This record gives sequence, C-alpha cells and structure tokens, in this order.
Amino acid sequence: MSHALDGLQFPLDPKSQKPSSSKVGKEIIAEALSLVDNKTSMAVLAEKNWRKHYPHYFKALVKAAITQPEHAITIAQQGLQKASNSLDFYRHGERYSLKDAVKLNAQVLHSVEIRGQSTQAPTWSVPYQGQNLQGDALLAQLQVWQDQGIIEPSHADAMRLCVTHPEWFDLSDRTMVLFGAGSEAGPLTWLAQWKANIVALDLPQPKVWQRIIQTIQAGNATLYAPSHREISADAADVTDHLGANLLTEIPEIVQWLSDNPNDLDLAAIAYLDGEKHVRVAMAMDSIMHAVSQAKAKTSLMFMCTPTDVYAVPPEVIRASKDKFNERSKLQQKLSKAMSVLTRQYLFKANDHQLIPPNNGQAYGISDCLVIEQGPNYALAKRLQQWRATLARSQGQVVSINIAPSTTTQSVVKNPLLKAAFDGASLFDVEAFAPETTNALMAALWIHDLRNPQSVAQPTTPLQHPLELMMSGANHGGLWRAAYLARTALPFAAVYGMALNKLPKPWLKKLPKIK
Repeated sequence: MSHALDGLQFPLDPKSQKPSSSKVGKEIIAEALSLVDNKTSMAVLAEKNWRKHYPHYFKALVKAAITQPEHAITIAQQGLQKASNSLDFYRHGERYSLKDAVKLNAQVLHSVEIRGQSTQAPTWSVPYQGQNLQGDALLAQLQVWQDQGIIEPSHADAMRLCVTHPEWFDLSDRTMVLFGAGSEAGPLTWLAQWKANIVALDLPQPKVWQRIIQTIQAGNATLYAPSHREISADAADVTDHLGANLLTEIPEIVQWLSDNPNDLDLAAIAYLDGEKHVRVAMAMDSIMHAVSQAKAKTSLMFMCTPTDVYAVPPEVIRASKDKFNERSKLQQKLSKAMSVLTRQYLFKANDHQLIPPNNGQAYGISDCLVIEQGPNYALAKRLQQWRATLARSQGQVVSINIAPSTTTQSVVKNPLLKAAFDGASLFDVEAFAPETTNALMAALWIHDLRNPQSVAQPTTPLQHPLELMMSGANHGGLWRAAYLARTALPFAAVYGMALNKLPKPWLKKLPKIK
C-alpha cells in the first residue's frame, strides 16, 4: 500500500499542510548560530526574504566560526542536531524522527557481486582539452593552474604526490561506498580502473544500473550492488532488481552497510534538485553517522562546491586584493560605471578583511555564493561541511575537498549558469569539463586516504577546524577573483552568450573587465 508521504520529508506547515524548506532552513541556520552569535540568529528567524538575503547569513556563519576555533565545532553540532530533529521519516503512514528512523526494522538487502573483466594495472591520467595528461605533462599543467590562481598550492602539491606514488591507485585493499554511484561528477569511472571494491548505491532505475555495470565490466574493480531479492549477477533482468532509495530506505541501507565485514570509505556524492538536495544530504548524513558508530574505522568523503562561502588563508585575500587594485584605468572606469548604474549589483569588490581568531592566525572570507543556486543548495552543502568538521574533530578520517565549477548536465541545464561558465574566463575563472574534474577529485580522495600527512587524517594537526576545507581546494579561480562572484556572474553570462552568438571578429572588440 502506498502513502502520500514516504521516506524523509520536511515537516508539514500546520496552516497550509505543505512542507516548507525555507522555514526549516532558517531554523537550522538560526540554531547553528544561537550559541555563538545570538543577535544574528534572531535576525535569521525574522528575515522576510530568505531566498534573496540568505548569503548574508551564511557568511555570518563562517565569520562566527573563524572568530574562535571552538565555535566551528559548536556551530556544526548545533546545526546538525537541529537538522536531524527538523525532518520527519514516514513509513506505512507512520511518522518517525530521523534518529529513530535508522533503528526501524529493516527489510533485508541482498548483495549482487559483479566483477570487472579487465586485467590492466591501475593507471591515472587527467583528460584535459583533448589530451590525457600524465607525468611531466600533468605536472606542467598543474603549475600553470597554480600560477593562474585556478587551484591552490595545496591542491597542486597533492596531485604531484599522486604522480610520484602510482602505487596508491591499487585500491584492492579498500571498500568504497558511493552514495549516488551514477553521479556525473562522481569517481566511479576511475575507481572501476583502480581495482576498488565498490559498494554502489543509487536509485532502482534499470538505465542507471546498466550504465554502472557497463563501467564496472570495462574495468578491473568489483561491484557490490543492493537488491531486494536474491538474484544472480548473470540474470538477464538483473538491472531491474538493483538499487536502493536513500530517501525512503534509510534503515535498510544502514543495516546493509553495517553488516559489511570490511572497513568502509563512505562518499556522499548524491545530488537532487531543489529541496530534495537537503533531504538527500540529511539522508546520507544519518546513514554515514549510524554506520560510523557501528564501524569505528569508517572514513567519510565529501565534495564541496566552489560557489559557497569559506574561510580562506591570508594569501588568497591578498591575491584577490592585488587583482582588484591592478586593474587598468579602462577596466576601473568601466566596472565603476556599471557598478554605479546597477547600485552595486555588478562588480562589487570581494571582501578583503582579515579576521584574527584567538589562535594567533588570521583568515579571510571568500564569498562565492550564487543566489540563483538557492538557499536549499547552500544548506545541503553546509550540512556536509558541518559533518566533516565534527567527525574529524572526533578522530575520524574525513576527506572533504572543493571541486571546481564543472559543466555537468545538472549545471548547464540552467541557462544562466551555463552562459556564466562559458564567459568565466573573462574574470580569470575556469569551468572544468566533467571528465577533468572527475580525474582530479578521484585522485584527491585517494591522496587523502593514502598520505598520512593529509589534513584528512586526524593525526595531522590543524590550527583551526576550518583549515580542513581550505586545504586542497580547486575553486577554478573563484577564490582569487577581483569581484564578488555573484556581482560578476551576470556580466559573465552576457559575455558567455556573446561567445556563442557573435562572430569571432566581433569578440575581439569586446572590452576585458577583470
């Protein structure tokens, strides 16, 4: 029997009897701030135009966390606890709290094992602009990206170590769990070539599983997929029976993963549009937390978006400030005129203030939030940062890295974002093709697991918990841009449209604004 409400849901508004993600989102952010900045916490609850003004409050979260290192932990604890208490889980018409949902009696999920057919040894290269970069060619490109401010030095250093340690890529000793295994931005293609034991979770959709199985069979890895009935991997209809729904089968997935005899590396890479992204983020969080409690050596992996707000080292702020100050006279006049005409809607300078916490250091804030992506997207990614911060502080291995803006289908289906990425080069920002991002971020995950000095390892000392997200960042140049990202985005979009529409001779006549 089916029910209108099933699985993880936002609570219903008593008046409208409809779920409100904005109300819950505001309450989560307010609670996260309540013990460290009560004034802003109250302002969040009073905010009338959340969708337009949410960037201000997400920046306040980061500022409060910077001020005292212990604040970062408090914010994460408060925010995650509130989020966990704010969502409901429905099964057979009954409503449960999320913390109780993981303990419900679970139907058994069976494992279907499928082995790759390749005997090739693990190799790694980075597809980029029609080439597969390896060795010296890859090292040279890494240096170009670093010199241009596209990637942080720590990202380049991690990739250099991957070049010098090819043995890291034999993953036959690891069991890697992919939530959203078929994700376009995920590492499945590379893990399938690195002898990994891959536990794949994705929706029960035959087309999704056909693609996953084809990827596995072409490689040298072993796939373990969930099924609601015992079935042979050779069955003609095997793809009709594979998969599990993260939103509706939380207790089943927790039990299935907890029963796995191996230590697990859990990767939260599933994505859904709109408010579903918050729900799937919390579903993954609840599963990861429950499995981590059951299996002490579980590690976590997250991929951050560059279009978010972060604490950053002082050298990033200096680079952004230098880029702003070194603009030509023409660039300054054009950008100032447009800024005045649009009441600072365009070409607002980045925040170049440094905040001195009580640890003797100083950090700045890089605000790259894009309003068009919405508060639900920002909240979903913030929940993952909170879990990473809290889990590492409690001694867990946590790989969390910023991936560059990537031209995945989920991104380019938004015409404005597609045009903005097409025109991003105008501001020294690079949007990466999915295959390039996949190769870099998959290798970065392996680096974090293999390198004992990686910040992912809790034995590596941090002066501030937020340094976990600073290290290894590939932001595509957004951190070091001269302008606040969302005030340059509209012009980049116009420029991107021009690149696609105007004849090339005309493009040369367009002024550069950096």
